[in-house]
Amino acid sequence: MIDFACKTFDLREVIRCSLNLTKTEFRIFEYLMENSNKEFTTQHLAKIFKIGLSTSQKAINNINKIGLIKKSQKNLRKGGYIFIYSIKEKLILKQKILEIIHNWIKKVENEIERW
Repeated sequence: MIDFACKTFDLREVIRCSLNLTKTEFRIFEYLMENSNKEFTTQHLAKIFKIGLSTSQKAINNINKIGLIKKSQKNLRKGGYIFIYSIKEKLILKQKILEIIHNWIKKVENEIERW
């Protein structure tokens, strides 16, 4: 928990909010963080979280657009391919989150100056 003036913030919620993730996206993000040495398919994530495949795919696509995960292609023996996903290095994620928060602080400072 982080205290700020009259409010206490949960760090998980600060991270979720700063990255603009839905609750489902954040649950998947946290799962990938906890299993940072593994790769997953959207099918696997859909089963784990008991969500539809399209929901899993949409969540992964949004997380990927933000730049939090690595996406690679695995060719199948009988033809075709699947995409597999893994989390980026924690240091990269921390830097990204801190950059977002610092930009927010600058905006708040500017608004206070104009006030």
